[in-house]
Amino acid sequence: MNTIIEFKNVKKEYQSGDHILKAMDDVNFAVDEGEFVVILGPSGAGKSTLLNLLGGLDTVTSGQIIVNGNHIESFDDDELTQYRARNVGFIFQFYNLIPNLTALENVELMGDIVDVDINGLDVLESVGLREHANQFPAQLSGGEQQRVSIARAVAKQPTMLLCDEPTGALDSNTGVLILNLLQSMSNDNNTTVVIVTHNAILAEAADKVIRIKNGQIERIVINENPKKVADLEW
Repeated sequence: MNTIIEFKNVKKEYQSGDHILKAMDDVNFAVDEGEFVVILGPSGAGKSTLLNLLGGLDTVTSGQIIVNGNHIESFDDDELTQYRARNVGFIFQFYNLIPNLTALENVELMGDIVDVDINGLDVLESVGLREHANQFPAQLSGGEQQRVSIARAVAKQPTMLLCDEPTGALDSNTGVLILNLLQSMSNDNNTTVVIVTHNAILAEAADKVIRIKNGQIERIVINENPKKVADLEW
């Protein structure tokens, strides 16, 4: 497999008065193209900081972040904007849909951001929502809104999907549905999926599990035979 993500001696520090918080403390790991990766750790461990650095939403204090051979830690603001637009699909716990646009319009909006042909109906069908294309977010359930947000993220055909607690606001049945969709995108479309979560059960379905504690990598586990999300005991 081709390595798509590399963190090399990455540090991220925040200073408050005389105190320095080491949100990332000399972090090293690699992710291969198409891997389904789960990042686990307690609150405050640095999981979301890692995701923000990888997504180009924050910058390192020192170290290197290499994505597809590009050193994104050296990108300027314009280059980071282009990187986020072309390479990254973000899926957050809260859906961030535009309320006065239909589900279809929310998805096809990605066509204004990146130069790709988007068939919004086909993308919505891939997440089981073609029949809801003309409904507004307020007319959809929480799970349906989250599926629209996933459809919007994948519509621009990103290199990777970065997911921050994507099922945290959902009931268990809908959460399994969403995670099954994400795993399918990894397996079927060779999309690199990175999920930050508190739910350790999901580790059994991951190709790679990265455990973080106090801003450092505590352990990396490779699953030779990851389970299907639908087969996990929630």
